[in-house]
Amino acid sequence: MTSVKAGRVNQGRILQALQDLGPLSRADLARLSGVSRATIGSIVQPLLESGLLAEGEPQRGATPGGKPARPLWFAPDSPPLAAVHLVPGWVKAALVSADGRMLATSSGRFLVTAPAATVVDCVVDQLNTVLAGSTARALGVGIAVGGIVESTSGTIVACNLMPELSGLPLGPLVSERVGLPVHLDLHPRAQAVGDRWSGPGRGEQSFASIYIGEAIGAGLFLNGAIHCGPAGAGGEIGHTTVDISGRTCRCGQRGCWETIATRDWLREEAARLHLPAAQAMTTALLADLSAAGNADAKELFEQYARNLALGVVNLQQVLAPGLFILHGDVIAGGEALRGRVERQARSYLPTRSVAEPQITFGSAHDRTTLLGAAGLVLSRSFPLVG
Repeated sequence: MTSVKAGRVNQGRILQALQDLGPLSRADLARLSGVSRATIGSIVQPLLESGLLAEGEPQRGATPGGKPARPLWFAPDSPPLAAVHLVPGWVKAALVSADGRMLATSSGRFLVTAPAATVVDCVVDQLNTVLAGSTARALGVGIAVGGIVESTSGTIVACNLMPELSGLPLGPLVSERVGLPVHLDLHPRAQAVGDRWSGPGRGEQSFASIYIGEAIGAGLFLNGAIHCGPAGAGGEIGHTTVDISGRTCRCGQRGCWETIATRDWLREEAARLHLPAAQAMTTALLADLSAAGNADAKELFEQYARNLALGVVNLQQVLAPGLFILHGDVIAGGEALRGRVERQARSYLPTRSVAEPQITFGSAHDRTTLLGAAGLVLSRSFPLVG
């Protein structure tokens, strides 16, 4: 590792500690990291000079005497971070402060079948709207998108739900038009960054952040760092095989996890069982029907929980993240669904001395992915590690 890269990694550690714990003095950071205050000083000085961090008012410690500590925190006028969350049919953009506050938001819609140029226009329009309200130049733009991505080139390699975007170099196209560096990555991976920044993953060393809705994907935070394969590969947990003789998936393979645990599967099964409002079935409605005593709804609810648990178990067996943060449609199923998935997952696993997997839900208002997209800018500029 070069000295420049090592310096950026060390700065990333400082930023991660501040995001996890709040304002900290140099002495606090030295104690937490096990290095001298002089070393901490050399690491944080460029962050202070760039305007990203600022020193707070001197604070007396509990011990009499000595120089008052000045806590470090993100500067109120630090360069903001722009974020985009792109999903089939709509795009949402935000301007986010370095300490995670939403400064401005904008959203727009487009036809799922719209040509790529129309989608790019929509993304740029929403970005220009949020950027217009800031007098400070943004540090960069983070874009979270579903599908297979190549993060190094900013290209959407394939997108089954928006096929017009397959092969689109979205990052470079947006960068050229807004005049800022653009960092594109997988939606669930950005979601994991958001969970680590301000969600249930805050302070955790390992967890899996899983999106379950019209598709399934995972972002992995393992041993203190976001995990991704070469050029952003990995995270396509929805296309791992759970039944080799199962249904044909959109990807062309058979028996993917997506064939038994997405919104489409739930509605197809609800229609087969002649449940009320089957074509608009949600986990909330299914939970209500089950609780009201509808026998078919109860069985489907149990089957859905078992199907969700299968994918969780596969991840736990291979990587053992321990904590699973679920986002998307499943959240509306409430504690009834969360508890069932957790119990099923634990029942599928062999007994071990280590802690059992824990299931928790992300926030219902999905600002996590937008925060994570903004976090991509920081993480690419200063690698955020534990």
